Amino acid sequence: MTTFLGPIIQGVGTAVSATSYSQQDVLDAFEITDPRIRSLFLNSAIDRRYLTLPPLGPDGTRTLEPQGDLLDKHKELAVDMGARALEACLKDIGADLSDLRYLCCVTSTGFLTPGLSALIMRRLGIDRHCHRADIVGMGCNAGLNALNAVSGWAAAHPGELAVIVCAEACSAAYAYDSTMRTAVVNSLFGDGAAAIALVGGEEPDPTATAGPRIRKFASCIITEALDAMRYDWDREQDRFSFYLDPEIPYVVGAHAELVVDRLLNGTGLRRRDIDHWLIHSGGKKVIDAVMVNLGLTRHDVRHTTDVLRDYGNLSSGSFLFSYDRLVAEGIAAPGDHGVLMTMGPGSTIETALVQW
Repeated sequence: MTTFLGPIIQGVGTAVSATSYSQQDVLDAFEITDPRIRSLFLNSAIDRRYLTLPPLGPDGTRTLEPQGDLLDKHKELAVDMGARALEACLKDIGADLSDLRYLCCVTSTGFLTPGLSALIMRRLGIDRHCHRADIVGMGCNAGLNALNAVSGWAAAHPGELAVIVCAEACSAAYAYDSTMRTAVVNSLFGDGAAAIALVGGEEPDPTATAGPRIRKFASCIITEALDAMRYDWDREQDRFSFYLDPEIPYVVGAHAELVVDRLLNGTGLRRRDIDHWLIHSGGKKVIDAVMVNLGLTRHDVRHTTDVLRDYGNLSSGSFLFSYDRLVAEGIAAPGDHGVLMTMGPGSTIETALVQW
């Protein structure tokens, strides 16, 4: 895999849904008393998540939403959060909607045709000639899949602005029963959207927010664990639902070193040369497995664990929330290197090497 001087990340923006809940709030809302499930929630390293819970029924309990209502919820939340994240990203670099030339939207928590990109364009009044693409159903890794694809477009269109929006309405992808399978998912995911702006070309706009240049990508699909993470039809509940295999942390951890070494191969860099690690907030055990297998410190994954604590797993946009925190920290210096890493269904690990 060859190294290339890719486009520059020039801005970032995030958005969440309207209401947040502690893990105890969620347990109380659904009157969960099973000690195993309560332990799962309360030992998740998550303090709060942004969620849009099912409405209260006449008896005061949360009603089970049919799949059609969940799709409506996904459309409403993803469009709203995605539009606000896009606007925040453009504001971050002092750009207008009229400057946008390419919009790529990522989501896995619902299905829309026309896609999220068309709906956001209509919502915000974006020029009808703006190029667009939708990446649907790839899961938590998909933000980096989008970055890879859009980087190619940006490199081929120097000076033109491209934006990636990851909008995940995880509240629209929940099922509710008493199983541990469902409890694992319900204890983890939250609503959120994030957007980043890319501009190709050798010389960035001096008026724009300076960010890292994308240098390289590396990917690994673990086909023997193809079914370990999936979002498929639950016939018993008559809806889509997530499934997360308990072995995921070990599968991801065992392959993290392989894909990172492939990413750094030919660059002259070693893992100790990486200044910033921005890893998907996939869950406490996943983060720990990656940290141990890559020899990282708690400081290296501080943004990853902080995002998990404050938002839960935000699926495809999680690593961009971490990037937003790194930017706010203001410590990335010219010449620094960073590794972005996402993990998801496939099972898949996606990585990118960036340099400030």
